[in-house]
Amino acid sequence: MASWWLQQAIGVGAVALWLALLAAAALQLRRISANGNGGRREWSRKLVHIGTGAVVPLAWLLNVDRWIAIPAAAAITVLAAINHRRRLLPAIEDVGRHSYGTIAYGAAITLLLLTFWPDQRDAVCAGVLVMALGDGLAGVLGALIPSPSWQVWGQRKSLIGTAAMAAASLAALALVAAAAPVAPGWGALLTIALVATALEQVAWLGLDNLTVPIVSAWLWSCWR
Repeated sequence: MASWWLQQAIGVGAVALWLALLAAAALQLRRISANGNGGRREWSRKLVHIGTGAVVPLAWLLNVDRWIAIPAAAAITVLAAINHRRRLLPAIEDVGRHSYGTIAYGAAITLLLLTFWPDQRDAVCAGVLVMALGDGLAGVLGALIPSPSWQVWGQRKSLIGTAAMAAASLAALALVAAAAPVAPGWGALLTIALVATALEQVAWLGLDNLTVPIVSAWLWSCWR
């Protein structure tokens, strides 16, 4: 029992340290962007978005228990909702449009943990990493590199951003497949990546932060 508590303490401590470092890096990036590149308003938010994806693989590696992971994820989601309202850490919510994406992201992780953890940790990992890497890189590259674009429910989408979403999603799924004891085949991985890319197009109010990870994880679970 003592070893179990020690293991859980190490796991929670590692995750907490990672999130603290991520928040500090986001605040620093926000200062740099504000001083020298004000047009990059969302860079700090995207850093948090991408970096948060590492929490689930870290919890998997350190065997964080279900009854610790779920309350922790739910608490972080509540804190995200408070921050969305109060802007205590503006770097996490620095977005040039009205969005509940950060809250939806936390809610998606909480729901995935409730549904799949720990028996199908790979499914949780697949859903979260598709969202973290795919959507995160789509937002960064889509804003950096000019390309043909279009509007979906008032949200701008670009050819480069959409291609980045598809490629990064497939790469994330391939990484999880390499680490999982049982994984979907390449045809299924490609299908999941394409479905995630289609869902990412509908990003109204940050809805994609909920739909992309949940659907991706569900499809992974069905085809593993």
